[in-house]
Amino acid sequence: MSCLPCFQSKKTNEPPAKDPSVPVARPANPPPSPPHFENNNYRPPCENANKDADQASPVENGDSSKAKTFTFRELASATKNFRQECLIGEGGFGRVFKGTLQGGEVVAVKQLDRTGTQGNKEFQVEVLMLNIKEDQTALDWRNRIKIASGAAQGLEYLHEKANPPIIYRDLRTTNILLDQDLNPRLSDYGLAKLAGGGNTSHISPRVMGTYGYCAPEYERSGELSFKSDVYSFGIVLLELITGRRAVDTTRPPDEQNLVAWAQPIFRNPKRFKEMADPVLKNKFPERSLNQAVGIAAMCLQEEPSVRPLISDVVAALTTLDVNEPIPESLSSPEKDGSDIENSDE
Repeated sequence: MSCLPCFQSKKTNEPPAKDPSVPVARPANPPPSPPHFENNNYRPPCENANKDADQASPVENGDSSKAKTFTFRELASATKNFRQECLIGEGGFGRVFKGTLQGGEVVAVKQLDRTGTQGNKEFQVEVLMLNIKEDQTALDWRNRIKIASGAAQGLEYLHEKANPPIIYRDLRTTNILLDQDLNPRLSDYGLAKLAGGGNTSHISPRVMGTYGYCAPEYERSGELSFKSDVYSFGIVLLELITGRRAVDTTRPPDEQNLVAWAQPIFRNPKRFKEMADPVLKNKFPERSLNQAVGIAAMCLQEEPSVRPLISDVVAALTTLDVNEPIPESLSSPEKDGSDIENSDE
């Protein structure tokens, strides 16, 4: 299983390529990370984690000694002293920052969480898996809708089929895992909440989740419901459509928040095509794109009462035509008639 990728690679039996030139931003002795409550996924410290890391031998897939080493000063400079604006995520190791080295090279800098459960050995394995294969291709429209539909079906199960029902509360792209056939599975239920007793909404004393994916009513007052998950799904669907992140501080100020950027376009259907990820190169049915944007817009309504049920979202996504349009040169009646005449002769 793997986290939701922006790219997919063609199936091959060859082992991953080893590129010793891949830069790895890793301080030898990183400072302890300050407490971070964005996700609140507490992981108890593993007593033997450091011991295992110290005794770990080089990983099977390569020699991590070939990785580049940077000083802490270099990494601090690259990430503007680990400012919040450079934060791009958080995982089992700790926080991940976007950094720019003095030569202009962009790198990801991981700040180790000393209380985490993952250590040096796992870090080495991850480093050696960072090599990008040359045969990787962008996710096509069909697979993007497949992933969106599968994630929606996962929410539908939690909301309407599980007993008692469950509010997922942390739907985001990094919590959608894919198998080799790009079948999606929801993961990480650390923030999930039971919605038993016929209640469909709750007031949470603590707002927990991931910035950029939380519904506005949940951020304002802690009001949590199934419609909160629907809002988060709208963000994920919009990311799949546009190829943009929910929050991207590298973009111009008016484009950093994906929903804020999309809202004016939602009000003008003639502009829906502007939202398509450029890497798709217009290889999608325009009607299908318009419908997908419309679904995302409904999910992202400010008032939870007017957002659709997730079962309605599933039904809408399963009816989308995901086949690529036929090129005009092949669908032209004149060309077809000419071919028939020539064949008769």
